Amino acid sequence: MLLADVVETSKRVAETTRRIEKIDVLAALLRRIEGEEIETVVAWLSGGTRQGRIGIGYAVLRDAAAPPALLARLEVADVDRALDDFAALEGRGSEGRKRELLHSLFARATEPEQRFLTGLLAGELRQGALEGIMLEALAKASCVSAERIRRAVMLAGEMAGVARAVLEHGAEGLAQYDVRLFRPVQPMLAQTAEDVAGALRDLGKAAFEFKFDGARVQVHRSGDDVVVFSRSLNNVTAAVPEIVQAVRALPAKDLIIDGEVLSLTPEGRPQPFQVTMRRFGRKLDVDRIRAELPLTPFWFDLLYLDGQSVIDEPQERRFSALREISPGQNLAPYLVTDNPDDAVSFLREALERGHEGLMAKAAGSAYAAGARGQSWLKIKPARALDLVVLAAEWGHGRRRGWLSNLHLGARDVEKGGFAMLGKTFKGLTDEMLAWQTERLLALELARDEYTVYVRPELVAEIVFNEIQVSPRYPSGLALRFARVKRYRQDKSAADSDTFQTVQKLAGMSS
Repeated sequence: MLLADVVETSKRVAETTRRIEKIDVLAALLRRIEGEEIETVVAWLSGGTRQGRIGIGYAVLRDAAAPPALLARLEVADVDRALDDFAALEGRGSEGRKRELLHSLFARATEPEQRFLTGLLAGELRQGALEGIMLEALAKASCVSAERIRRAVMLAGEMAGVARAVLEHGAEGLAQYDVRLFRPVQPMLAQTAEDVAGALRDLGKAAFEFKFDGARVQVHRSGDDVVVFSRSLNNVTAAVPEIVQAVRALPAKDLIIDGEVLSLTPEGRPQPFQVTMRRFGRKLDVDRIRAELPLTPFWFDLLYLDGQSVIDEPQERRFSALREISPGQNLAPYLVTDNPDDAVSFLREALERGHEGLMAKAAGSAYAAGARGQSWLKIKPARALDLVVLAAEWGHGRRRGWLSNLHLGARDVEKGGFAMLGKTFKGLTDEMLAWQTERLLALELARDEYTVYVRPELVAEIVFNEIQVSPRYPSGLALRFARVKRYRQDKSAADSDTFQTVQKLAGMSS
């Protein structure tokens, strides 16, 4: 199949706001593809690639630019092979080879194909073909119920392989997908509740747990064989020997258990997220780093126990079974209540102990693997700072022609100037992009090929989850999950937050 056929489908899906039309357009394409192309195209039209995250950043995409081809001759298989080759490149000189490979690929693509590839590889392919719509399209193309396909995707941990199975073999192709030891299941995800009262309003009586900012893990055990999978379903067993030991010590023969692991301080408080994640680097001296940063597991769900799947059992039963086999110190702190005051006190306790907030769970809910349903809600007070825009990078894909990625700084009242705390393009509407482009160009001091540097006058209210240690910036700190809430045109740079405030929020002395 030609890439142009996929690009045209993506364009048509993006142009309509009607869910039924999106499904019809996708189903029509799905009926035309076969073999490995199914997995590739389904991944693309769901906003990802078959290769997963392959590390293509904006700089690489910019350097790969090429004049567009005049004729659409590029095949889906050609692009997929190029991405395979790209993902395999590593070591000295790999960055240059990656740019050459992408440049060659872009040179064979027409202008619409280049826009599609840029959005796909930058993770900004916004066409409205979310997983739910793709599931409905697969159901329509295969004449198999969407619910049957959804469950297979949840249990398989990915959609592309399920799509191929159902399109090639119909309902019989889905028989292979069930809860199995050592085949990771997509983790259940949570929606966001504004506060405790909102969670109780939505769920009624709820099970509240501490919300940790650690590394999500899913551990499979059969006898002495233990495999630890990460949130993205990668095998990370070798990096976490103490977790393997902890699970082997549980009084169960077979199990699949869900939880988070954290590195704790000697006082028992959680280390910052990036400190915990040092345990999962590519090349580690495991014994040394284990001694420096031991990990502690906190379990909060059970999916399989001694030969039986419990994934469809109510949450309260799963947690009860978990409590019977796990030591209390390794269970997520837990409270069942419908009293807002009790829940608020529990939230306060979680925050005082250094955790992110709470999870609220419907006691009667099954484990909806891979789904972000309404039966799990996260309650996490967001923090905000008024920061100054120091520069902005030109956007790509649908943001081409606008200044998009903002460089954010806090006033340094001790050293003078501004301490950079990271970049973000999150939270920006088209109206904000147009306004900030005009405003920032009026403040321009200098520019290079990619970035416009501006007078530090424009103040933005930035919402973020936490402040983390970062060697990337001279300030040594960076905001995690930063996004623009609004511009504070009522404030000058002199009214913005200081770097010393940021240091205090991060628990550092200035």
